[in-house]
Amino acid sequence: MTAPQIIHSDADAILVNKPSGWLSIPDRHDPAIPCLKNWLTEMAGPIWVVHRIDRDTSGINLFARNASAHQHFNSLFESRRVAKEYLGLAKGMFSSPSGTFDQPIEEHPGQPGKMRVYRSGKAAITHYTVVEQFKAFALLKLVIETGRTHQIRVHLQNAGHPLVGDPLYGDGQPVLLSQFKKKFNLSINEEAERPLLARLALHAHAISYEGPTEQIIRWEAPLAKDMEVTLKQIRKWSKP
Repeated sequence: MTAPQIIHSDADAILVNKPSGWLSIPDRHDPAIPCLKNWLTEMAGPIWVVHRIDRDTSGINLFARNASAHQHFNSLFESRRVAKEYLGLAKGMFSSPSGTFDQPIEEHPGQPGKMRVYRSGKAAITHYTVVEQFKAFALLKLVIETGRTHQIRVHLQNAGHPLVGDPLYGDGQPVLLSQFKKKFNLSINEEAERPLLARLALHAHAISYEGPTEQIIRWEAPLAKDMEVTLKQIRKWSKP
């Protein structure tokens, strides 16, 4: 499994590029699942959790180095003075280059662990911009105003454009090279094709927040190799 990468560390904050498959905090029922909090504590000592991202989502995760920094970051999140930007690979063709999903979300009454758009749910706002439109996919920049569980995934499913590789709100199918290469042949030593991307195609790309002197601080987490390779093949396939 890919290891996390520290993007930045100072006296108040640590920013980590989380691999897909890692948790932000320990799982109460399965402590064997790798998590950033334990990983960072072993290396850097006590840390405070500021926010979390889904296990299946890769990307930037912010932690505080001390109690006062933790309080500062919490106040920024509570007053919505933190901007979180995601990159996602969604299915289908978008008719508009940008837009906003303003639809409430609630827990699905019949499927534990799943969410749905419903009028009595909590307010949820997601802004999207099409960065690249391909033949059957779109690379999106997604900015969320609220932080509801599975918000981006639910909004995109509801719009008819589920994220690639989403097992809960899409078909969960991996991306294979054979989808894009007509003359693809397996190696003699391989029994099955190895996927280009075998997980949720959602990446927490950047976070911006107000620093101690009121300047805006922005940090970015580069895309993981599997998403980079997949986008490279889709670009080739989509060329006229």
